[in-house]
Amino acid sequence: MGSGSWGTAFAQIVADSAHGHKVIIWGRNQETINEINALHTNTKFHPGAMLPEKISATTNPEVALAQANVVVFAIPAQTLRENLKTWGGLIPKGAILVSLLKGLERGTHARMSEVIEEELHIGPEQIAIVTGPNLAGEIIRREPAAVVIASANEEISVELQNLLAVPYFRPYTSTDVVGCEVAGTIKNVMALAVGMASGLGMGDNTKATVITRGLAETTRLGVALGADPMTFAGLAGMGDLVATCSSPLSRNRSFGERLGRGLGLSQAQTETKTTAEGVSSAPAVLDLARERGVDMPIVEAVVDVVANGLPPKEVVRKLMSRTTRSEH
Repeated sequence: MGSGSWGTAFAQIVADSAHGHKVIIWGRNQETINEINALHTNTKFHPGAMLPEKISATTNPEVALAQANVVVFAIPAQTLRENLKTWGGLIPKGAILVSLLKGLERGTHARMSEVIEEELHIGPEQIAIVTGPNLAGEIIRREPAAVVIASANEEISVELQNLLAVPYFRPYTSTDVVGCEVAGTIKNVMALAVGMASGLGMGDNTKATVITRGLAETTRLGVALGADPMTFAGLAGMGDLVATCSSPLSRNRSFGERLGRGLGLSQAQTETKTTAEGVSSAPAVLDLARERGVDMPIVEAVVDVVANGLPPKEVVRKLMSRTTRSEH
């Protein structure tokens, strides 16, 4: 459910598997859907890439969801609840539900798996999340990558692991849904910070500092919410953080870079052309951290820019002037 960059790349992974599953992409844009069906391409997001012929597409959610064994959500995080209100009655009972979404819902601070549980009135044992260093632009070219499939139900994780195992895509399993979702959400906020530093002309020392201290902040909040601290040292934590903060393919890093160069939010959005989830999630992450009494100065700095309108240069100065302390 979603014909964007990651949804299209994920559909390719499933279509490439040896199991021969039929894959249907749902999307709103009729032009994109027609292109996928007629030409097996999605040039808006992946110019030059040919999609497997077993992928078809539709704008009709009823057609997409009919008899589905696995339903994958690949839409902007802040639209999930609204869409589930429409899709809920169409999703077959017993289907495995997979979230590719990375974010916290504004207002409720709910993780995406929690939104699915609440709206569809199901238990966590029917839901899995997929996260890790998965830049869609590389995966569509079938470059090697790994992923973490997290679910409270280990049987579902293993089933999805078998489904997604293709020569260029290596899935690992986890039961730490909280840790994986927290890591996937906050890495987007950190990528905004790294992008801003880059846009301001700062070097690799600055970026390495943000990444490392950003991981410390992420781990603190995750542990406060009941996550396993080891999750943050793995693919869902450090792996995804490094990829998202370092690559020019990262939407959040590119968005932050434009902010660092002095563009406003609307200008940066226009130039980036895709959703930068960190912009929406940062205020929710900060609210949740304050509720839990967790100090997150980098997240606070990003919120100062994207929500409070402070110039990035002023925010960096404020960060560097904080009281010095022990690292751990």
